[in-house]
Amino acid sequence: MKEHRAFRMIASAAVVLLLTLGGFAQSNNENNARPLAVNQTEGFAQGQLLVFTYFQNFSCIHEPFDDLDHNGVVAAEDANEMQRPICAVGRNSTIDPTGRPTQNTLKMYVIAPFFGNDTNPNDAFTPALGQALLGLFGFIPEAFKTHPTVPVQCPEPGLPVTKHTGMPSTCTMHTTQTDLGPVLAKLGKVPPNTSVLVPTLNHSHIIDGKNFGPVWWEVISVLVTDPSAWPSADGTTGINSLDALRAAQAAGKAAPDQPTNFFLFFDSQPEAHN
Repeated sequence: MKEHRAFRMIASAAVVLLLTLGGFAQSNNENNARPLAVNQTEGFAQGQLLVFTYFQNFSCIHEPFDDLDHNGVVAAEDANEMQRPICAVGRNSTIDPTGRPTQNTLKMYVIAPFFGNDTNPNDAFTPALGQALLGLFGFIPEAFKTHPTVPVQCPEPGLPVTKHTGMPSTCTMHTTQTDLGPVLAKLGKVPPNTSVLVPTLNHSHIIDGKNFGPVWWEVISVLVTDPSAWPSADGTTGINSLDALRAAQAAGKAAPDQPTNFFLFFDSQPEAHN
């Protein structure tokens, strides 16, 4: 009995210690003033700048009967498919990383600047990508340019906004590659069940609401096709809220929502002024 009580006391002390250390680790990661920490990005909601703090890596869900690499073998029988997550745009997952139905998962709208008049393939992430984009669309969208001419929240822009300056097609705790095959197939640009793996697009973020604890968010992809709708860096103009996004879509300035199997884990709070 004494040994049992001693064990319970040790276990209780361990829980308290873990909770204390966990709270300390989270508080060390929480900073809502510029420059943002290396595990943070900005976002928009209700016309205001937010800070997203990421606490773990992304997840792109492969369900057992998916065949996201289109090799004719479902994921449950294809060990190789499990070795690299395929983040597909235009194809949703029915569950999030917790196993809950995605209808109950909070949504983050990733908006990408899909406009421009650049025809120089060397301005894209790679010349080969530039040539492919010219073949598909006739121009190099700002979303795929190494040096976009519009402000984006990913890659991280660097000082004075973020401590880290992100390389093209990267962003903290994000995937660096997406499969546009499903959405391009919907547009008739490629045959169905074609993989079109591309570097992650330049983008910004929209959520509905401001204050959230750390949770999984389902990524919804939206291409903004009119430069007049693109948000300014400070969020005072352009698509700076979910309502503004819906208005832009209704006006033909942004494409419809595209589901993904891509999820990010972060919390959200309003950005503070230095």
